[in-house]
Amino acid sequence: MARCEQCGNDYHKPLEITQGGQTHVFDSFECAITAMAPRCAVCDTRIVGHGLEGGDGAVYCCGHCAQRAGVKGRA
Repeated sequence: MARCEQCGNDYHKPLEITQGGQTHVFDSFECAITAMAPRCAVCDTRIVGHGLEGGDGAVYCCGHCAQRAGVKGRA
């Protein structure tokens, strides 16, 4: 059994997600998203899927938010 890093649940079928050489353990996608998904620099929405990255490294959930932040060519 493995303990979820987010909620502490002990689960017999954990998810192991490796990012940047570090492996994280979760009991569900919900916990993995809560712990790891980036947030939009404008509206603070968790980005699950393809986000847009600005030139300064900021991440946006959609072209509208990128445009609101002044990122050119992303709408």
